Amino acid sequence: MSINNIFQFLVPKDKKFFPLFEQATTNLVQLATHLHEAVNLPLKEREALFQKIDQLEQIGEEITRQTNLELSRNFITPFDREDIYSLITSIDNVADNLQGAASRMRLYHVDKITKSIRKMTEINLEACLKIELAVKELNDLKNVKNITSACSKINKLENNSDVVYNKAVFEIFENETDAINIIKYKEVLSVLESATDKCKNVASVLESIAVKHS
Repeated sequence: MSINNIFQFLVPKDKKFFPLFEQATTNLVQLATHLHEAVNLPLKEREALFQKIDQLEQIGEEITRQTNLELSRNFITPFDREDIYSLITSIDNVADNLQGAASRMRLYHVDKITKSIRKMTEINLEACLKIELAVKELNDLKNVKNITSACSKINKLENNSDVVYNKAVFEIFENETDAINIIKYKEVLSVLESATDKCKNVASVLESIAVKHS
């Protein structure tokens, strides 16, 4: 047992880091929800949601900054400092990629949203919901199985995302004749696929924390 774990028995229950983790995941789910809603709307109706996504991404960055600030201020933490840093950073990376997908749709004026893009935003939303569920379980590590189960589902979602992405890219090169459109759609799909990869990274951090406390 590490010195940090020993001290956990001697101090009151954490009231700083867990609320920040939950704020980060709630913010992430809202961002993923708005993105999935946006791709199911006509072009002219997406802008308001894209603006909300930008705002949520900035809120996420502030939560990450605040978490790192608390790390510098507090000697005692609920679990290893490097795990706290990795967790909040990996959550922020998911938000960055989801916002990046929205930004590219706006920048490239992507009018027609393909089924593949819709499916990938749906997969990302599902993965973010699993992240939120697993992070809530960190507050009471008695239910480690709930964390590992959520992480397993995130890994499966990431695999599904790879399948959708590969098929979508194949179809783009097979059917699309406009080189500019090929670049547009491949770029959007790539960032969405990267977002799911980042969700898998969050799952890896969560599983590491769960193993250390099992």
